[in-house]
Amino acid sequence: MTDTAPRIPAPLGSSAPRHGVDKPFGPLRHAVTGHIRTLQNDYRADRSHAVQALARLRRGVGRQATELPDLWGLVGIEQFHEAYFAQRQVPVGEEAALRAERAAHVAVTLWALHQQSNRAKPMHVSGGPSMGAAVRGLMSGTDSDEPIRKRLVRAGTATTLDVMAQRLRDLVVLLRAAEVPLDYGLLAEQLDQWQRPGGPSQVRQAWGRSFHAYRASAPDTAKDGAVPVAQPETAANEMKEDE
Repeated sequence: MTDTAPRIPAPLGSSAPRHGVDKPFGPLRHAVTGHIRTLQNDYRADRSHAVQALARLRRGVGRQATELPDLWGLVGIEQFHEAYFAQRQVPVGEEAALRAERAAHVAVTLWALHQQSNRAKPMHVSGGPSMGAAVRGLMSGTDSDEPIRKRLVRAGTATTLDVMAQRLRDLVVLLRAAEVPLDYGLLAEQLDQWQRPGGPSQVRQAWGRSFHAYRASAPDTAKDGAVPVAQPETAANEMKEDE
């Protein structure tokens, strides 16, 4: 494996991911999933280029993508352009490219923070929990859960992507401590959607549904070493917004 940015992998399997996400992966989710998977495997194998890449990526947490040219080639944008053209046979428009760049930057840098110092378990799991379900997995059913719930609510009511990134960082620190994984390809896709008209409301609803639908799964021994993840059931509830 060279130290250059990994190329996008072959199309993902046709089997539907867990957690009710049964539509085909869009180009951004496809690219971020493949990019993180490659880095994650190399990091867990303690390969020097991946260790260095994650250290650089962590410096980008909470900062705008345009601030850090050092991260060019490290967040999967090249793979996104390739996947977009492969799926649609037209180049990415400027507006779509900007949304994807911002979303991928936030998602991949947060994953680098989440995976920090953990070689035993993958903190990105494709088809794993969304943000709502992952946060619900932190909760124990006691009064001490309320501050955790409020952190998710605050992230869901962020008014700018920069504020969203900062609030997601606080949640990821908690997820890292508990070794609860997240589907970062899905997160990137949701952050892209968040930047579109009506997107914030749709993302809040998705996080709220997965939060309320969370059901802890029985322990398993998945080949990728993934920790048990939430298994959702149909739920119509939405996360309530607090002041």
